[in-house]
Amino acid sequence: MGFSTFKCKPLVNVHDVFVSPEHRRKGVTQAMMARVQAIAIERGACKLTLEVLANNPNAMGSYKKFGFKSYELDPELGVAHFWEKKLE
Repeated sequence: MGFSTFKCKPLVNVHDVFVSPEHRRKGVTQAMMARVQAIAIERGACKLTLEVLANNPNAMGSYKKFGFKSYELDPELGVAHFWEKKLE
């Protein structure tokens, strides 16, 4: 879980989703996301977040079907960048 400073509530960020090829197109991602959403709601989270590669249209389609959309800030706040610092 993370924390949304804009909403002052917890959030859940989904990392590294992978479905084995033999199980794709069987609703696995939708079922998994439904369970993650239920847990997030139980814990008072305000949103789910994830990253998806632009060259993965199948994953993007599945996430859109579940209700995810591209993240955009209020234009007055400026552009958001995703940064990281590896700790390994």
